[in-house]
Amino acid sequence: MARLGHNLSNVFNFKIKAWSSIQFYEDVVLPKLIEERIIRISPFANRLSFDAPPAVQRLRCLANFEALKFSKPITNLSNTLISRMREKSAENNGKYIAVHLRFEEDMVAFSCCVFDGGDNEKKELDAARERGWRGKFTRPGRVIRPGAIRMNGKCPLTPLEVGLMLRGMGFSNNTAIYLASGRIYKAEKNMAPLLEMFPLIQTKETLASDEELAPFKNFSSRMAAIDYSVCVHSEVFVTTQGGNFPHFLIGHRRYLYGGHAKTIKPDKRRLAILFDSPRIGWKTLKRQLVNMRAHSDAKGVEIKRANESVYTFPCPDCMCRPSKSEHSKSIQAR
Repeated sequence: MARLGHNLSNVFNFKIKAWSSIQFYEDVVLPKLIEERIIRISPFANRLSFDAPPAVQRLRCLANFEALKFSKPITNLSNTLISRMREKSAENNGKYIAVHLRFEEDMVAFSCCVFDGGDNEKKELDAARERGWRGKFTRPGRVIRPGAIRMNGKCPLTPLEVGLMLRGMGFSNNTAIYLASGRIYKAEKNMAPLLEMFPLIQTKETLASDEELAPFKNFSSRMAAIDYSVCVHSEVFVTTQGGNFPHFLIGHRRYLYGGHAKTIKPDKRRLAILFDSPRIGWKTLKRQLVNMRAHSDAKGVEIKRANESVYTFPCPDCMCRPSKSEHSKSIQAR
């Protein structure tokens, strides 16, 4: 890096097509790497096909789960927040659950779902969509069906729905929760019911001082890295929306905890039906949600199938498992 002035922007930026083959890396990328000695691949996610031999998959696992580390400032603050979170959950033996809540304005707008804001909400979100994705949602011929989007499980869960879901699954109001999120859409109004149901909610903003967060505050990826680190060490991780953050985090936790990480990934199609049912009672709703939680826990040790991401499903490629004969030999030797 010295010859480049220790400036990452001077590093050759290699744009690679998503899901490229190993042959492409050998024929095209490797010669450039040998020539430059250092290259930058941007964007980085999903640049290599998952159809790779075991040796490459193992190398991929080592790179993702062992070699790659967050910078020291991020790691140091994350460790501090993890310690503070464990102190806040001392009554639960230092155990806390982490909830990834995607209810920021851009997520709410992009979903094209209808919540409960009426005409004002529609005007605000129409404006947000136009600011962020000029013309994408208003082009001729495009039909948006919010009801169909919700019934298909594509709407982000509201803070109220997250609270009802967790209470129905059996989490009491003394459960310590770390909330990983950006700036919640209409936070004062939308967060009120969730905070009432779970008063022990903490965020990076409540656990850290303004001075501690100052170096990271204007960088969304750095703030997300702090959230990620605190979520990794939670007793239970609850995901409420798709995306790279939960997919990588679920896989990372499976790797760290031998495939037994507790994860709640709710069936959002089923949730839409339950929450929209005008006649459902609390006992019936709770029974359904307890079953949903049990199903999530049962899926903690999922084996990767063909063409699935090794980052989300690290077993068995990233995690060595003794064969039955080896296992029986080890038992007999004891």
